[in-house]
Amino acid sequence: MRQIKAQPAWKPLNVRETMEAYMQASAIMTTPVITIDAATPIAGAVELMLSKKISCLPVVGADGTLAGMVSEGDFLRRAELGTQRARARWLQFLLGPGKIADEYVRANGRRVDEVMTTDVVSASPRASLAEIVELMTRHNIKNVPIVEAGEILGIITRSDLLRALARVLPKSGATTADDELIRRSVVAELQSQSWSGGDLIGVTVDNGAVELNGAIFDERQRKAAVVAAENVAGVKAVKDSLFCAEPFSVVLVS
Repeated sequence: MRQIKAQPAWKPLNVRETMEAYMQASAIMTTPVITIDAATPIAGAVELMLSKKISCLPVVGADGTLAGMVSEGDFLRRAELGTQRARARWLQFLLGPGKIADEYVRANGRRVDEVMTTDVVSASPRASLAEIVELMTRHNIKNVPIVEAGEILGIITRSDLLRALARVLPKSGATTADDELIRRSVVAELQSQSWSGGDLIGVTVDNGAVELNGAIFDERQRKAAVVAAENVAGVKAVKDSLFCAEPFSVVLVS
């Protein structure tokens, strides 16, 4: 785990910083992992997924290393269901025999190794949660196996990320912070964001209630400013007194 520099006493770690600083893939992954052998009939894979209420299975080869992944999506287009792809002759010609043959195998294959995805997106146990989410978003996947030296150590699903989020979200009834500490924390968070406009947003705090005043130039900044204040420890309420100025207008603040 990388070393975290000490923060100023008046600026507590926000949610994003907490997750990046203290959470790696190994901390939230599901383990042990339910896996399946590559030679298993697909009927066995379907029954296992249904009985365990899981949406995917890492596939292991004879040597025990990760060989692929099989998921619900791999069973959507099956000849048994009549859902296999039906392409016009001219499109089959354009796609070529290789693509059409691959689709035939996936619709009619009898073993897991015939329908599984072999180009698996995986991550190291030392990967940050930001890296895991980036992989999920970029590759449009819901599960990331955690692998080291070919061995599958765990798996991270969207549910694992939700559980991690639940652990770091502020709980109701948290200890109230000093008003000046809150004000400095809100100001610091706003000034760290490129959308905030620097010093254009003013902050006052009274008994944990934050009031935001000043100018914004886009209504979307309003919600972002409120969210920034809400995420500071000790904030009880946020009053929005911001006004939206027309673009390129001159704002005079006395």
